Amino acid sequence: MNPPTNPTANPTANPTANPTANPATPIGIPHHPVAIIGGGLGGLTLARVLQVNGIHAEVFDLDASPDARTQGGMLDIHEETGQEALRAAQLHDAFLAKVHPGGQAMRILDQQARVRREEGDDGTGGRPEIDRGDLRGLLLDSLAPGTVRWGAKVTGARPIGGGVHEVTLADGGVFTTGLLIGADGAWSRVRPLLSAATPAYTGISFVELDLMDAEARHPEAARLMGGGMFFALGDGKGFLGHRESDGSLHLYVALRADEEWLSTIDFTDTAAAKTALLAHFADWAPELRQLVIDADGPLTGRPIHALPIVHRWERVPGVTLLGDAAHLMSPFAGEGANLAMKDGADLGLALARYATDTEAALTAYEEALFPRSEATAQESADGLETIFDSRAPQPLLDMFAAFDAERA
Repeated sequence: MNPPTNPTANPTANPTANPTANPATPIGIPHHPVAIIGGGLGGLTLARVLQVNGIHAEVFDLDASPDARTQGGMLDIHEETGQEALRAAQLHDAFLAKVHPGGQAMRILDQQARVRREEGDDGTGGRPEIDRGDLRGLLLDSLAPGTVRWGAKVTGARPIGGGVHEVTLADGGVFTTGLLIGADGAWSRVRPLLSAATPAYTGISFVELDLMDAEARHPEAARLMGGGMFFALGDGKGFLGHRESDGSLHLYVALRADEEWLSTIDFTDTAAAKTALLAHFADWAPELRQLVIDADGPLTGRPIHALPIVHRWERVPGVTLLGDAAHLMSPFAGEGANLAMKDGADLGLALARYATDTEAALTAYEEALFPRSEATAQESADGLETIFDSRAPQPLLDMFAAFDAERA
């Protein structure tokens, strides 16, 4: 790969960035030695770990700017995956300064709003919560200026020989790269270079909503949901939520449904969308239904997709995947963001370790990636069945009781 040793170096000053440095690179087309497609948590973690190790990379993201869209809710960052990645990125202390106190608390209710399990947060748990936007901002701020190229939507990529790939952008731009990394999510444009797999609908649909300034405007909802994670489950559906660091309540109303169900709801008419959603919870406790009635702003439908649990590919020179592009799974293991960051850190460390042999680095990375992602994807699929069991929340309570017995 022959990366530059200065993480802030201008790639055009590096001989490997010169189009004439690789005979497979067409003259006149910009060349980037390392191109990361996607500026999510995984891609940014990779870029940071590479820079820590003296390797320059470019990140291409489709968003027009860092603030082009909201970044979602709270994330619990696990000791053995996400936090390990942050240590490799030399950002763990800065991360701890941004965690949400009390965010590891949990409440599990049944459909009549009876509390079936409650855990506090004494600050000793291994999964502290942080706002996704804060975590992304931490990673962005750690990168050398100009690392991320905003408004760079990738529309396709093709091999042109010698492990080099040509990448096309929506604005008509084209560049080549000696190492192409697909960190571009569920509907990755890079994945087809390695795999014919596509995400499939899991049978679960979410409707996402928020209750803003909960203590002042929605005190009953705030008391019901508590200070951390919240589950209210029964008969194959439920409410999954958490308290945000800004004092709002973020909630996913989830149920087993046909893949077309969300398309039958007019989300431009919020009142009508609430009515359609509540029809599936007619016999649930009034205080749970009230969470939907009182929601602020529009509702958002989100079908949940996943790649096959076993998703592997043959080694293809000059390209690999990380995060959802490699192992999209349902969120019921709580590992999506954690695995993406772990992938990014592991790939960055492998590229630093095998500095003169990119293919050896990619082989080592994928040998660890495949079994880890398969085990977690199975855990996620099992978690889906646990949460949306017809006897819920009992299977989830049984799972936590088993954890308690193991710890004892």
